[in-house]
Amino acid sequence: MPATGGRHRLSRRTKIATAALGLAIAAGALVIATTVGDPGAANAATGNRISCPDVASQLPAIPAQAQAEVQRNLDLLNTQIAEANNRLATTVGQGGPNFVQNAILGPLADKRTSTIDRIAIAIGRRGEKPQNLGGLATCSLGGQAAPASSTAPAPAQPTSAAAGDAGQITCPDVASQLPAIPAQARAEVERNLQLLDTQLAEANNRLATTVGQGGPNFVQNAILGPLEDKRVATINRIATAIGRTTDKPQGLDALAPCSR
Repeated sequence: MPATGGRHRLSRRTKIATAALGLAIAAGALVIATTVGDPGAANAATGNRISCPDVASQLPAIPAQAQAEVQRNLDLLNTQIAEANNRLATTVGQGGPNFVQNAILGPLADKRTSTIDRIAIAIGRRGEKPQNLGGLATCSLGGQAAPASSTAPAPAQPTSAAAGDAGQITCPDVASQLPAIPAQARAEVERNLQLLDTQLAEANNRLATTVGQGGPNFVQNAILGPLEDKRVATINRIATAIGRTTDKPQGLDALAPCSR
């Protein structure tokens, strides 16, 4: 009988110890979940969200021919903000004090600069090109001005720490110099006109992100020269497409060189 009672007491002690251990594990898990937690929740608690100036409200009347392209790029601006906020939420605690500016806000401003440039170019192809949209590229965190904005030059300049030195590349407008475009050639001509816009945006982005690199001829040799070569090939394709069904336009090569 005493042996049986001892076994019962042992069984009870085992159950109590097991239950206590289970509670301790659960409590530990709760502490870990609370302290490590979801990075997004940590940001939400401190109100850390990236906000950017609204672009759509600053645009003039958009020509019907440009509406689809402008809307695509406005949608892209929204996607870029969402991606930046997601990265902000999933990288809490990473890097040094300048991590957010260098790894998130800076690249976001570069992307927005290129996208806003494409919007302005699309409108300018059919109407008056809007100016001073470049100042809308810089975003901020938690309601505070982003560091880049404190030293930003006039709004029309590309967004970067040294954008005032970067300048802006401008190219002759090709669309306005074309003759009547045959219906059979319109799709191909439009594709190449869009490619010209893309080439210019890429060149301006490279100009803004390579300030101070190379020697005095860096911009000409590494950016303007290659851009001109690309434009020559693209403009030739436009002329060839038109020339398949009507007179091929002459002298368009003069529109290839760009300037800073």
